[in-house]
Amino acid sequence: MAEYRRVRLPGATVFFTVRAQERGSTLLTDEVGRLRFAVATTQRERPFTIDAFVVLPDHLHCIWTLPPGDSDYSTRWRLIKSRFSMGVPKGRLRPSHIARQERGVWQRRFWEHHIRDESDFRAHLDLCRWDPVKHGLCEDPLGWPYSSVHRDLRHGLAA
Repeated sequence: MAEYRRVRLPGATVFFTVRAQERGSTLLTDEVGRLRFAVATTQRERPFTIDAFVVLPDHLHCIWTLPPGDSDYSTRWRLIKSRFSMGVPKGRLRPSHIARQERGVWQRRFWEHHIRDESDFRAHLDLCRWDPVKHGLCEDPLGWPYSSVHRDLRHGLAA
């Protein structure tokens, strides 16, 4: 079995990509309310700042900043994924899902990238904003309803 080593930097700003198990599904946008609840509940229990967030039909991207002294984003993702999964039908289960008592809703891993500087932050913020356009889901970032760009615009932060 592969051994995954994750960087542990307390207070880091981190970009994530998290995928649903079934590529091409619309699960995440169909159940966006459930996803929002899972994220908000986890954020109340284990605080973090959401710098950017976009939900696409079968994956999501986000940028979080963890509190000083805290580097545990893996537990946060485990909680979000399990809270979301409890209310949706099980996906196709492989023997490994059954052995681990997983529901087959999410891909097991997620991709993370620690933000290095302001330029890196802007590049990943742009990725969050423009990914729905790249996937042909809208003409411009404001046309996609499941994006923090709307929150940022209300607060004068979208540039």
